[in-house]
Amino acid sequence: MNYLKPFLDSFRDLAPIVAVIAFFQVVVLQQPIPNFLDILTGLLFVVAGLTLFIRGLEMGLFPIGESMAYAFARKGSIVWLLVFAFALGFGTTVAEPALIAVAAEAATVAAGAGVIEELDQAKQSYAFGLRMTVAFAVGVALVVGVLRILKGWPVQYLIIGGYIGVVVMTMFAPKEIIGIAYDSGGVTTSTITVPLVTALGVGLASSIKGRNPMLDGFGLIAFASLTPMIFVMAFGMTF
Repeated sequence: MNYLKPFLDSFRDLAPIVAVIAFFQVVVLQQPIPNFLDILTGLLFVVAGLTLFIRGLEMGLFPIGESMAYAFARKGSIVWLLVFAFALGFGTTVAEPALIAVAAEAATVAAGAGVIEELDQAKQSYAFGLRMTVAFAVGVALVVGVLRILKGWPVQYLIIGGYIGVVVMTMFAPKEIIGIAYDSGGVTTSTITVPLVTALGVGLASSIKGRNPMLDGFGLIAFASLTPMIFVMAFGMTF
């Protein structure tokens, strides 16, 4: 299997950020790049990792997500399909490294600000509650997204309604939780969640008569980044 082209594609994708860093380091700051060999080695590792990661998505996660969506559509059980969608959203989000890191950092900052006690148990409880809240929100988002595909609802109205909900919740949520809530919407759509959720939506839309994968298969990621904002603000109001 030829990995040279994917490797070159990954290097091309990373080239702009490398150029930006090099420009500001050498031209603006007028300083040599520190530890140049270490940075170059790290860059090669990043390119190799990105190449293998993308190839892994193409070989593993995308096919299995689409095949399971086809299988549930053929089975004809809406209940089991919705249960699967919730479990997929919940499970992938709990495993997100970005969410784990943000939740731990949020707990540390909350303890420093006096929102929770400066105890390891209190910080662990806060971080765990935050992760479970976000994971539950993503599960709910996928249930709504799957229902949208099944019913053919226009995605824009649901998204607009969701952001109206975000604005309303922002008016009532404690100010300490608002920033965390907004960031939670971003970290959920990361390495593990995006490939499987995208594959689920496209596979489901492709397997249902009258649905267009381009029009109906996408949009689940938008729900997955929207609902955590609302749920985390509710978490802050009740914690």
